[in-house]
Amino acid sequence: MDVGAVLLLSFGGPEGPEQVRPFLENVTRGRGVPPARLDAVAEHYLHFGGVSPINGINRALADELRAELPGLPVYFGNRNWEPYVEDTVAAMAADGVRRAAVFATSAWGGYSGCEQYAEDIARARRAAGEGAPELVKLRQYFDHPLFVAMFAEAIAVAADSLPAELRPGARLVFTAHSIPVRADQRYGPQLYSRQVAHATRLVAAAAGYPEYDQVWQSRSGPPQVPWLEPDVEAHLATLADSGVPAVILCPIGFLSDNIEVVWDLDTQVRAQAQAAGIAYARAATPNADNRLARLARSLIEELRDGAGPQRAAGSEGLGCGFGVNGASCGSAHCAAIVAPDS
Repeated sequence: MDVGAVLLLSFGGPEGPEQVRPFLENVTRGRGVPPARLDAVAEHYLHFGGVSPINGINRALADELRAELPGLPVYFGNRNWEPYVEDTVAAMAADGVRRAAVFATSAWGGYSGCEQYAEDIARARRAAGEGAPELVKLRQYFDHPLFVAMFAEAIAVAADSLPAELRPGARLVFTAHSIPVRADQRYGPQLYSRQVAHATRLVAAAAGYPEYDQVWQSRSGPPQVPWLEPDVEAHLATLADSGVPAVILCPIGFLSDNIEVVWDLDTQVRAQAQAAGIAYARAATPNADNRLARLARSLIEELRDGAGPQRAAGSEGLGCGFGVNGASCGSAHCAAIVAPDS
């Protein structure tokens, strides 16, 4: 399949204090989130001057993609903030792009990690109208060898940052964004949580840790709604009670240092660890690592050249393949999302 361009598709984030509240209103529109909750979350962004790291990271990633894919135009669009994906796809149409591969900054399946990006693609094509390019969402890549290698290496670097005498007793803990238990059932039995569990097994083995823990973070919503557990803060308290001297925290669920990494983990969880007397090291996310661009290139080559997928063993039945115009896999939930002219 010919590919004429690449669309880097992400979540978006504010880049100044005046943008924080409008951004949060975009994220939560239609969900009935009370203003007091938005005010509380806004403080997380304002702690960093109202600037989320994510847009800058993605601009750097776009540059890495351009270096990795010479001659192939790379565009950048967001769901919730400028540059909005609707504007980006309109610009692609104006530039004469007829077909593009879409690399979303989520490695996972499920609604927010996959289907919502498919909805973004379909919405942007509708907005662009008759001249909208064909958009092919690249597959989920939680089991790609480069994904595994980046996190395994980051764990080693984090471990080396701990005092030498504490490293043998350090506990490796993986964390990913929690979702409602009901949402985890939406596309089959625990699709998202099984993907996370599989990825943690792969990364822990590559990093040389036969024992580890896998927890969840950043839950929101009414307390009576069950979410995936254990929560990272509750688990850290359990480790403290058990006398664990040090923790290596790997945010495997996140591709970049978004606000839920730099606030929830680097600020809140780090402070909790310090108060409990636990040495704390946080493994880096891939951010704009050039291997992430190489990973994207390999996915594009699967699409363009028919190359076999680079996937770790044991991933069968845990992910999806390509999708055109917002249909991100062959399952019913994706096949139902179809844009004009598809």
